[in-house]
Amino acid sequence: MTAIIKQELKLNLKSMLIWALTVGGLGFICIMMYTSMEGEVMEMADSFSEMGAFSDAFGMSTLSIATIAGFFATEVGTVHGLGSAMFAAFFASSMLSKEEDGHTGEFLFALPVSRGKVITAKGLTILVHLAAFTLICGAFYAAGFVALGEEIPSEELIRFLASMLLMNVEVASLAYLISATSGKTRMGLALGVSLIIYTYDIMGRVIPSMKDYLFLGPFSYVNASEIFAHMDAPKYSFTVAVAAIILATAVTYVTYTRKDLAC
Repeated sequence: MTAIIKQELKLNLKSMLIWALTVGGLGFICIMMYTSMEGEVMEMADSFSEMGAFSDAFGMSTLSIATIAGFFATEVGTVHGLGSAMFAAFFASSMLSKEEDGHTGEFLFALPVSRGKVITAKGLTILVHLAAFTLICGAFYAAGFVALGEEIPSEELIRFLASMLLMNVEVASLAYLISATSGKTRMGLALGVSLIIYTYDIMGRVIPSMKDYLFLGPFSYVNASEIFAHMDAPKYSFTVAVAAIILATAVTYVTYTRKDLAC
């Protein structure tokens, strides 16, 4: 099992670094843009905060974008949230199915390792890469605050990144389940699921009748504006997230250990 983990870490390192440098780099650029846009942003802050549903959807009614915290939450929060969810879906969606799709399963399953251990090894690889992705992006964001001479909002930033990591694990568990049930890599489907989840959160913040059900989506507890405003996540959102991860993982094990594999 250790050999599988090492091999997967090595194979996927480059891909993870590209995603982390891209998302983290975009976030860093957004932070650096605050100084050049500070004057214009201060003039537009009141207008943006009064744009009704649009303001609610992107957190502009919660925090003023005229502040560095508000600017980070609305701009970088959106970039990181969507980017990291797509990375989690992209990464996990091919972990198991690629063995059948690429016809490498005949080698892997000839090893003295059970399917359960293969699922565990590849799942641990996903967790390691998601954690590394989060740390790299966090380093970029901290560097952005330092470069602007601003104090790093350590407590809020840590809470934001920790919540994002949990959300990424939830999205990855769903994509991992898709990978386990398919004999081909369904990357498009997994990415589509991540976009649907994001859209559900936007709609839930815009449509009044959906706000009571916002906790069902992973993005409900990672809203950067609410985190930086020290607001609590919707009730039951973390419970639903943990339950979804456990259920998806359990179904992944049951499905993959019982299916006929095309090697």
